[in-house]
This record gives sequence, C-alpha cells and structure tokens, in this order.
Amino acid sequence: MQTAAVVIAAVGALGIGAQWIAWRTNWPAIVLMLAAGFLAGPILGLFDPEETFGSLLEPMIGIGVALILFEGGLSLSFRELQHSGSAVWRLATIGVAVGWALGAVTGYYVAGLVWPVAILFGGILVVTGPTVVLPLLRQSNVQTRPASILKWEAIVNDPTGALCAVIAYEYFRKVAESPGASLFEVVPPLIVAAVISGLIGYAAAWIISYLFPRGAVPEYLKVPVLFSLVIAVFVVCNMIEHEAGLVAVTVMGVALANMDVSSLRSIHPFKENIAVLLVSGIFILLSASLSYDDLQYLNWRFGAFLLALLFFVRPATVLISLLGSPLPWNERLFLAWIAPRGIVLVAISGLFALRLSELGYGDGNVLIGLSFAVVVATIVAHGFTVDLVAKLLKVKGTDRPGLIIAGSTPWTIALAKQMHALKTPVMIVDSSWQRLAAARREGLPYYHGEFLNEATEHNLDLNPYQVLVAATDNEAYNALVCNEFAHEIGRDSVYQLGEAVEDDRRALPGSLRGRALFESGFGVAEVDQRQKEGWVFRRTKLTEEFTIDDAREKLGEKANMLLLLRENGTMRFFTHAARPEPRPGDIVITYTPQHLKRAEAESAKREAGQKDAGKKPSDNREPGPAGGKPKPA
Repeated sequence: MQTAAVVIAAVGALGIGAQWIAWRTNWPAIVLMLAAGFLAGPILGLFDPEETFGSLLEPMIGIGVALILFEGGLSLSFRELQHSGSAVWRLATIGVAVGWALGAVTGYYVAGLVWPVAILFGGILVVTGPTVVLPLLRQSNVQTRPASILKWEAIVNDPTGALCAVIAYEYFRKVAESPGASLFEVVPPLIVAAVISGLIGYAAAWIISYLFPRGAVPEYLKVPVLFSLVIAVFVVCNMIEHEAGLVAVTVMGVALANMDVSSLRSIHPFKENIAVLLVSGIFILLSASLSYDDLQYLNWRFGAFLLALLFFVRPATVLISLLGSPLPWNERLFLAWIAPRGIVLVAISGLFALRLSELGYGDGNVLIGLSFAVVVATIVAHGFTVDLVAKLLKVKGTDRPGLIIAGSTPWTIALAKQMHALKTPVMIVDSSWQRLAAARREGLPYYHGEFLNEATEHNLDLNPYQVLVAATDNEAYNALVCNEFAHEIGRDSVYQLGEAVEDDRRALPGSLRGRALFESGFGVAEVDQRQKEGWVFRRTKLTEEFTIDDAREKLGEKANMLLLLRENGTMRFFTHAARPEPRPGDIVITYTPQHLKRAEAESAKREAGQKDAGKKPSDNREPGPAGGKPKPA
C-alpha cells in the first residue's frame, strides 16, 4: 500500500473517521487521530508517509500548518480582547519568556538534554497550537472568556515558538562557525526578518480587502485566489528566514478578520472544511511517520520531564504571567492546566532534530520521540480532563443544549417562556427594541441587534445554542437566517415556520430553508391566527404507563406537537418530514387551543380541592356564605 493515491485515500478515511467517532462518543478527536495514525503506521505497517512522499512530506506538512494558522487567524477578532486582552498579551510576552526559560531548565536538569538542545526545545514548547486547542474547545463547552484566551494564545504563540527555535538554532550555528559570536549578532536580524514577514502578511491582507469588495475577483475564484496567496506569502517569507512564513500567514489572517471584508463571509464554511481536512490529514501523517527507533531514546527521565511539564512548567508559566491580572483565580487555574501541544511542535522538532545532529549535538535525534511523547501526554491528559476541570473550577458553560429564536413575537415569547421554565437556555434576537419589550417584561434573555449583521457573531456567543428557530413575520427572512447559520449550528438543527412547497417553482426551494416546524407545517399567518384565538403551549410528561399515544388521545386532534425534550435537555422537533421517537421521561411540548388548557387547569383545581377537603369525587360542591345554602361548583 505504498502508492501515493492509496495512501492519500487511507489518510483521509482514517482522519475523518476518527473525527466522526469522536463526534459520536465525545472522546477527544486528537487522541483518536493519533491512535489511528500510529496503528496504521508503525504498528500494522500499512503505509509509511516518508517512504511514499519522500522529500515532499515536509513541504506538504509546512503548507498545511500555514493554512491552518491562517484559518485560525481569521477567527480572531480584536473585539474578543475587550474582556481578555490583558491576559492574552501577558501570555504572549511574559508567558513566552517564562515558559521558554522553565522549559529549557527542565529539559536540562530533568530530561538530561545538553544545554543547546534543551534551550532550543524549551523555545518550541511555548506553542500550544490551534490544531489541538480549537477541536478541544469545540467539543467542550467552556465559558467565553477562558475559551477566547486559549484560542488567542494558541494561534499567536505558534509562530512565536517557531521563532524562538529559530533564534536558538541560529545562535548555536553561529557559535559553531565562530566560537566568539554573541547573541546580539543573531537576534536583531531575526527580529527584522519577522517584522518584514509580518508586514508582507499585512500587505497581502490589504490587497484582498481592496480587491474582493470591488468585484476585481469573481466569486468562484475568491477561495482559490485567497489560498494561493496564503501559500505564496508563506513560501516567500520562509525564503527570507526559516519559519518566518508562520508569522506572515498568522498576521494575514488576523488582519483580514479585523478589516470587516464582507466578501469573506461566503467562504467561511469552505475554509472551516479545509481546516478540518488538513488537521485530520497532518495528524495521521505525522503519527504514521513515527518509528520504534524514534522511541528508543525514551526512558524514566523523559517520563519525569513530561510530569514536570504538566504540573510545573505550564502552571508556573501561567500563574507568573497573570500576577496582578484582574482575571479570576478559577480561570487562571483552568488556563494553567490546559496546554495541549500539536502539529507545530512535532513538525518543528523534526526539522531541527536533523539540523542539530549536523551541528554535532547528539541529543538532537531525541527531539523527535520526545516531541511525540509531549503531544500524546498533553493531548490525553488535557483532552480527557478538560470537562472535569472546567466543572470543578466552575468555568464550564451550561450543559443543556440551548434554543436561540429569531424574532420577538407573541408566539416566540410564549415558546421561550415554556422552554425557560423547563431550564432550557433561551435567547430571543430581534432588531426592534419595541418588539423586544415583551421579552424584557417576561424577564427572558434577549439580544438587540440584526441577526444577520456580522457584529452579532462577535457580540453574541452562539456556542450554548444547539437549535435555531426562525419565527419572524417574514418567511423569506426566516429562510435567510436558517440558510446563513445552517453551517454553524447544523442543517438539521435550524427550523422555521411554514412548509416548503416542493412543486411550486415560485416558492423558495427547501434547500434554502430551515426545517418546517410542526407536522402540519404551520406558516406565519396560521400561527398568528391561532395566537389571536388564544392557543397556548402545554407540556406533558411521558412515562412507561403514559405513552405518546395516551398523550395524543388526551390532548385531542386539534393539539399540535412541537417537540420532545429529553431528560438531558436535547430537543427533537416534530416536522413535516421527521417524527422523533418518544421515550419514557420525555416531555412533549404541544401547541393547543385555550379551552384544553382551561379544562385541564379546572380539573386539576377540583382534584386539589377535593384532596384538601377530604371529600369524595361525587360530592363536588363548595360551601356558600355563612348560614346560606350550598351552591353548585
């Protein structure tokens, strides 16, 4: 199985398969990808990436890392720094210096590396990496501020760690050539190269921001032009200085993210898909490239080094960096624990291991196995404990899936009240302050702003909400909202009022709409009419004895079932095309005429009165005024 096409297909299948299993099981995707690659490579020997791709493997991985860093930079908005900016800058400056020093000292005294190798490896260890942090945050529901800090630190420190390694290598190379060389002969040229690379990245971002909105690039070429330019910037800046391309593409991504280029909104789904494919592929390739020879250097000293890295280097780096910071202590401790390493650590370690060996440092070969050991240890330790630590330190968001509603109407207010009473996180979004008055009176969470405005994505955290219901008085707008957020929330989790008419060529096609609410596919006008007639939402608890058929019989033909609420908070909607399978313990939310609600309330009131008075059900009368005759109930 050594043909390149077969290996590429196998890498894709293993990577995406591992991601899918992670989605189904809630296991850390990175752990499964590492295991899949290691199983296919050194254990079963199905393929060897180095043998298959040869000298192309390193540039392939380098370009992949560059595209991942660029995509990560596109997700960084300076608006996020309003509440976490000081912590990010501290970790990107003080944290880098402290982490580098502690990593080098630990590598020398605990791992037993020679000083040059320990110093270079300490510089590489300041990276955390978006390839591991972003999937980790995607799977765990961490509060917005600590999640934002981890994301910024991962993306900013990736090129910083690479530059630290370059500085260390260039210094030791200079010393090998000229034993009297000083650090000042090496560092200034590298800083200049990094600054030039950053300016090139910013210039590339400005070119995109100028050309795209003016129609200079057709829509179908925007993605190819953008990614080709990213690769070109990366390669050109690497020709200026090793790994300077990582700085350039990161600056390019962050600059574009904050230039408010509306034309980039349409490529967001594509770039995210590319990032998932690249992360999956690179992790499989790197873990499959590992050999038993790379692991033969590992011994008890390296085990002690990993423990020191987890329980001393990272906590000390974060706590020292954040001294005097307004960040709460529980968030500091959470940040002090979470620091998984990923692709950049392995790729840079493998690159410099060869170069250090050429300079005569024997421990250089150790870096390959040690870097993989660090990746595996940190991913397993942090991937499997992030939820537990977040809960213990109270930085975890709500576990129950939330419902976000577009449009503040009497119907959506009634639905939000019902779901809010059932402890489901709810958010009503509307651009009209007047229409939101009802939500404010009811004490319901709301957001005042246009749902489709890009500012909403920056100011409203959508992570807690797994379901979207668009129910404004405009069905076309509802379809637009569903289509816009389908890629983020999921096509199967966006709903709207009204049913698509498949054979009507004048109507919006179903592919552009959300799923229709209710089995009958009520439209906006029908819901409006029923709301005026006094229809209400009710909830009914299902048990082993009281099944969905019993509920239908009790509620009557006019009642319309809207959704099932599972015990864990998951929502399953009844639509014209899907009917979820009810289970005991589910709560059925129905939309019913008012008289059903009133009859049930009166029945419950009578039963409560009979119980309190200790009377038989047949004696259905209540006492009248003193000295008078009893009056009928």
